[in-house]
Amino acid sequence: MKTGLIGLGYWGPNLARVLSQAQHSDFTACCDLDAAKLRRIGRLYPGLRLYNNADELLDSDVESVLIATPIATHYDLARRALLKGKHVFVEKPLANTSARACELTAIARSKRRVLMAGHTFVYSPAVMRIKELIDSGALGTIHYLSFSRVNLGLYSKDVDVVWDLAVHDVSILLYWLNEMPARACSFGRSCVQLAKRDVASLWFQFASGPVAWCEVSWLSPQKMRRTCVVGSERMVVYDDTEASEKVKIYDRGVNLRRPQNFGEFQLTYRLGDMVAPNLPNTEPLLCEVEHFLECAESGRSPRTDGKFGEDVVRAIEMAMDIGWKPAGVCEEMRLATAAPELAAAVGSGERA
Repeated sequence: MKTGLIGLGYWGPNLARVLSQAQHSDFTACCDLDAAKLRRIGRLYPGLRLYNNADELLDSDVESVLIATPIATHYDLARRALLKGKHVFVEKPLANTSARACELTAIARSKRRVLMAGHTFVYSPAVMRIKELIDSGALGTIHYLSFSRVNLGLYSKDVDVVWDLAVHDVSILLYWLNEMPARACSFGRSCVQLAKRDVASLWFQFASGPVAWCEVSWLSPQKMRRTCVVGSERMVVYDDTEASEKVKIYDRGVNLRRPQNFGEFQLTYRLGDMVAPNLPNTEPLLCEVEHFLECAESGRSPRTDGKFGEDVVRAIEMAMDIGWKPAGVCEEMRLATAAPELAAAVGSGERA
């Protein structure tokens, strides 16, 4: 499949590299406004057609397009590409509003073209293994999930830390739980750049029971990529900075024995073994791009399709509002079946 790339900024060269390696890719064209970047990519991949105008690339014979440009441009470029009949891959997030993401999904459906959001972590062997543990019931009932994604930089020019970093954790969260949050909130602070938060915390509550929170920061002395999933039967720690043993499964927990009389109250602590499963040594980005190209050829829906990308944006929008936000009338109806006490709280506007 003839494939083109738009954008040679921070992430674009990585996409170019995997496009040159992917089995289903005929990497033929590249576009960027910076002539120096185009010359550099041309030296790396001789024979590549170079454009400084996106419309010229979209008018060419490429069948699929990967977009790795600033977030504010995602909607316009993806829309133009879909209307030209191209299969489209858009780096995270799919768009800067859920309404725009929804429109892109509708256009892709009407044009019968594949639209995929570039949520790379969903294609990580570690993340996929934890998904298997959750779905199989090996962890028991999921109580809560915590995410920490902090570092000193890299500061983004066009968005704040939520749209840059929290998008990763929200995509993992929605992939694991396979449901939208019922309520969400966040707060943060702009410490270095005015009007752009460089530290933030987000909270999510789900109708099925779990709660989750994400800590993101560009202003931390240490790099941390740590996630903890706590279930009633087992607990999992996922540390993406680990060279090996990225996933550790702990057979630990707390059991409350049902009291037999008024004065009896007893907790039992379970301190079992820790297991670090063997994970495939595959590059998530390469797996992601190959998945996109395979779906474009077969017509199958990608794991992180347009609807998934739209859900990620919508979850972030929920959290960006001040205070808890109900999920809407349709969600309240679903909550009434799944968790009556939670539905009552959402419907009444009660704060958690």
